[in-house]
Amino acid sequence: MAREKGGPWVAGAAVVFYPLGLLCGRERYEGGEHIPESGGVLVVANHISHLDPVYTALHVHRAGRVPRFLAKHVLWKVPVLGTVLRATEQIPVYRDSADAQESLRAGTGALDAGKAVVIYPEGTITRDPDGWPMLSRTGVARLALSTGVPVVPTVHWGTREVLDGYNKKFRPLPRTTVTVRSGPPVDLSPYRGRTADAALLREVTDLIMSRVRDLLADVRGETAPAEFFRRGAGR
Repeated sequence: MAREKGGPWVAGAAVVFYPLGLLCGRERYEGGEHIPESGGVLVVANHISHLDPVYTALHVHRAGRVPRFLAKHVLWKVPVLGTVLRATEQIPVYRDSADAQESLRAGTGALDAGKAVVIYPEGTITRDPDGWPMLSRTGVARLALSTGVPVVPTVHWGTREVLDGYNKKFRPLPRTTVTVRSGPPVDLSPYRGRTADAALLREVTDLIMSRVRDLLADVRGETAPAEFFRRGAGR
């Protein structure tokens, strides 16, 4: 497999991330063949733990691609981490501000340039007590429809058992199996060329996240809930 070149900063991050992934869990990567070897691709993932980006990055990198994450802009203010994020061409996300559109433009530009972009549409770790995806933000639909790149649903399971952010628990032992799986790209052809109004963006976002939810149900061997969890309202 020809590997996308990421430069010295990406190589340095790999030196840290690969051992970290091994230390934190028994890794199981599945479905990497659904991530194309070249060209723009939008990897859409659920979010259950602050540890997820480590395993998403490893999953995408193992598929031969360099991941560019859409991540909260506040991370760029963290010493050292901010330097690494800038050097590896990650994409800051600004919410509820005049800069929000700039985040989408940066994501669109990266996809149009043939990059692999990773997004967690929920915007934060799920509040669903059972770990299912929440109702998601519609930026993912804007990116998908404006670029036409493959949209690859991806899920993590097991990371919350290792690092539970809301309950502030870190349990690397006993070792937990951490599964990362990608599924076939979501078919968005019926939506291409239509006016991207609020109703369409909501429909496409829910469709994409339904594919993520179904993939997670398969990994968990459970039946997924029929509706998405809503912050402050439950289902």
